[in-house]
Amino acid sequence: MRLKDKKILVTGAAGFIGSHLVDALVEENEVIGYDNLSSGKEELVAHLEDNDDFELVIGDLLDKERLSEQMERCDMVFHLAADPDVKVGAEDTFVHLEQNIIATYNVLDSMRKNDVDEIIFTSSSTVYGETDVIPTPEDLGPLEPISLYGSSKLSCEALISSFCHTFDMRSVSFRFANVVGPRSTHGVTYDFVQKLKEDPEELEILGAPPGTTKSYFYITDCIEGMLFATKNSEKRVDYFNLGSEDYINVKQIADIVCEEMGLGEVDYNWTEDSSGSKGGWKGDVKTMLLSLDKIEKLGWSPKHGSAESIAKTVRSLL
Repeated sequence: MRLKDKKILVTGAAGFIGSHLVDALVEENEVIGYDNLSSGKEELVAHLEDNDDFELVIGDLLDKERLSEQMERCDMVFHLAADPDVKVGAEDTFVHLEQNIIATYNVLDSMRKNDVDEIIFTSSSTVYGETDVIPTPEDLGPLEPISLYGSSKLSCEALISSFCHTFDMRSVSFRFANVVGPRSTHGVTYDFVQKLKEDPEELEILGAPPGTTKSYFYITDCIEGMLFATKNSEKRVDYFNLGSEDYINVKQIADIVCEEMGLGEVDYNWTEDSSGSKGGWKGDVKTMLLSLDKIEKLGWSPKHGSAESIAKTVRSLL
């Protein structure tokens, strides 16, 4: 797909990843950012308000008429908007259906009606669920997500595939590791920094020590990887893992955060003991490391490891 001189609609443009993506796209394209500001923030794209190639539209993907008004002005979509809270699905079983699946259907149907035939979608590593295949490749199957969030992302991938084959569209979907970096508004690193600002002597940590073990992916690598794969994909429907090449556990993250904040002895208060007898939350994958063989064979690999990504993120948050 060509990424130059395009008119691009970016959903979720005022979010953490969306705002960084817009920064990259406006260098050679016209961009309409579309966001309902439920988790996005206008200040994340405020630096672009005088850029003639960017416009922020406040709107909801459930508002089909408003969405269509913007879609008819564009010829390509980057669809990032979603409810990103994995935990909430155990309490509210409708939110990911509405905000992720129905919202994605509305995007696709608006594309169909307005003859827009290219969509880039931000999926998630949560589509894989718990797997013994580590690092996990894109062709693993069957996929068995363990959270409603993961199932919603997998459902969106299926919708995109069916629309592409039925209505002659093209798509690239990205299964992300945990993306971190400047402007992040949620996630374990963000939560630890906020908690330690309030109480630098004690840190509550969900789960049992040493916590889950996952890959953490720096935002600049994320955007570079997305754009590289988008430009080099040749399939009608394509999928790419994006993450770092290593993983670390929650205890290591806590240690990095404390070190970067210059804190000495911090008491880690785990909500679960080593037997898993209390606390924790359903839907949290215990081990995640994605295989990057597919995108590396195309000629791209990330520059940052997980520990460095966490450290740089803490510095930016401070």
